[in-house]
Amino acid sequence: MSRIAFILLCHKDPMGVIAQAQRLTASGDYVSIHYDARAPARDFERVRKALADDPSVAFAARRWKCGWGEWSLVGATLEAVRAAVGAFPLATHFYMLSGDCMPIKSAEYAHAFLDAEDCDYIENFDFFESDWIKTGFKEERLIYRHWFNERLSKKLFYTSFEIQKRLGITRRVPADIQVMIGSQWWCLRRQTVEKVLEFCDTRPDVLQFFSTTWIPDETFFQTVVPHVVPRKEIRRRTLTYLVFTDYGMPVTFYNDHFNLLIGQDYLFARKISPEALRLRERLGALWAASGVHFPISNEATGLFRFLTGRGRIGRRFGQRFWETESSLGRDNTLLLVVAKKWHVAKRLTAAIRAEAGIPAVDYLFNEMEAHLPDLGGVETTLGKRDRHRRALLRLLFEQFEASRMVICLDPSALYLIEDLMGDKAEARLLLIESDFDSAYVRGHIGRVGLAGAQTAPEVVERLMRTVKADLEYEAERLRDMGYAGFHTIAPWREPADNAAELGRFLDVSPEIATRLAKTEHLFTD
Repeated sequence: MSRIAFILLCHKDPMGVIAQAQRLTASGDYVSIHYDARAPARDFERVRKALADDPSVAFAARRWKCGWGEWSLVGATLEAVRAAVGAFPLATHFYMLSGDCMPIKSAEYAHAFLDAEDCDYIENFDFFESDWIKTGFKEERLIYRHWFNERLSKKLFYTSFEIQKRLGITRRVPADIQVMIGSQWWCLRRQTVEKVLEFCDTRPDVLQFFSTTWIPDETFFQTVVPHVVPRKEIRRRTLTYLVFTDYGMPVTFYNDHFNLLIGQDYLFARKISPEALRLRERLGALWAASGVHFPISNEATGLFRFLTGRGRIGRRFGQRFWETESSLGRDNTLLLVVAKKWHVAKRLTAAIRAEAGIPAVDYLFNEMEAHLPDLGGVETTLGKRDRHRRALLRLLFEQFEASRMVICLDPSALYLIEDLMGDKAEARLLLIESDFDSAYVRGHIGRVGLAGAQTAPEVVERLMRTVKADLEYEAERLRDMGYAGFHTIAPWREPADNAAELGRFLDVSPEIATRLAKTEHLFTD
């Protein structure tokens, strides 16, 4: 049976570190602690004194002053690893953790997981060919020497970089290694860790190279492990669950994330908020539990992207500055049909074209085929349409030779709706309300990729509550905007009521409005 030596890097919350170490060793595992030398001495002494008599706890022989992006993080890790290798001869696996990590599975589950396959878990993607680095320095991390901390000594960091760049002072990567990159949170077998330490002892040139690279905790172990272990024995993933925002910051988890976290195919998660005391208590108890079944859903990352990528006003998007001076024309009227059920909106626009003679296009910002005429290229990609939305709409007014035009929008595109409703042109909005029954919500979850055919039913049920609330929120947000030209129709209203709303929205005769309201199967799913 596997026994894990946890490599715990920490710099704060001494009581939390003590509790974490005691929790992990209670399951028969080990902990090797590196406590940042920048932290107050009294905090480290409190940790050392509380755990001094525990034979399952070891401390790094040397405490590094750690800084983000520095070699010190790798140096601290190596110190804790050496301490663990020497102190715990029965440890079969070595697992990197931080003080912000908590288990999201039981120790029983974790041991069985590691016993199931003889392999190492560490992300390692080609540094130059992969897109792991999204923004900022890439090859500059390696070919230039970085002696200063970018966050603590920003001026020195960038001055040093610019001097090297201007003078062409670069260096080559050691010829016999392929630089890889990935998450710093790994789990390695004992034999792999011993080979890594042996490599460090025999290749000071490689250590010297990485000691002046930028953010080496994302490249050092990720490069060395594939160098000393056959690739077939490595799984290129981490066992610690973490999510990053669009701005590269790790997402923090709170008390209401318990069910979401335990459904992920990982053993630990970071970052758990220090204030999430109830979550920490529940996850701590989970580690000691036995006989727990964990249905794996992996929906957390998809749900996070779904909820943060909605384009809601005040949450992510704002009006682009170059659009503030442009207008659709004071004499034009833009009619926005807003509906979550696209098929319903499309039936209505087809009827408007046929019955009212008003030019109407479908979801022109969502679908390539939206009943658009040839506009000379501006309409050829969705990105172009969104970027040049006013130019596109002005062209459509001109192309149709009309002063009124209907377009369809999804209610999630609130940034578009607010932008267009605020134009100098007259704008009206028709919200087609919908009844989001279980079948629709379940189908919507599948369409946006939050769940698949293999997702456990209880996970789908939990997602349904979240997604339905999100869909209903969109309609409420539109109502709360208080637009003067706001109209609604709904399947549960009388046709006469819907006809009256359509008549005011489109400014058409009661006869035409009645025919539109009675469009065959208008609201049918």
